[in-house]
Amino acid sequence: MSVEQEQAERTIRCLVAKVGLDGHDRGAHVIARALRDAGFEVIYSGLHRSPDEVVQAAVQEDVDVVGISILSGAHKTLVPRILDGLREYDAFDDRLVLVGGIVPDDDQPELRDLGVDEIFGPGASMEEMIRYIREQAPER
Repeated sequence: MSVEQEQAERTIRCLVAKVGLDGHDRGAHVIARALRDAGFEVIYSGLHRSPDEVVQAAVQEDVDVVGISILSGAHKTLVPRILDGLREYDAFDDRLVLVGGIVPDDDQPELRDLGVDEIFGPGASMEEMIRYIREQAPER
């Protein structure tokens, strides 16, 4: 690979965030590991983060991808708060926002309308997620 090609390739920075009272983080750890193994730089928020803490981490770490892991059923409350916070910091349009976890099919269109780029539910393939991020992460 030439120096020009190496410089053209950039490391995609991803935040994997566990928001709210959801204490189940095994899936988030598996995803974080898969993203690291695929060559992404990954920041893991830890458990029980508030929407504001997720927004602050996304802005401060200057991530390309905000991945929100949620299994608690609070996605219709917490995800919009994160999206609004990103917009307040003018940090929405140049980031990919993904949601992973339990999101009923009936709720997905509403989250997409609010600005979620993609939703990965149980059984989603890691290869599909990695491919999606590589293809869709904004070039900044």
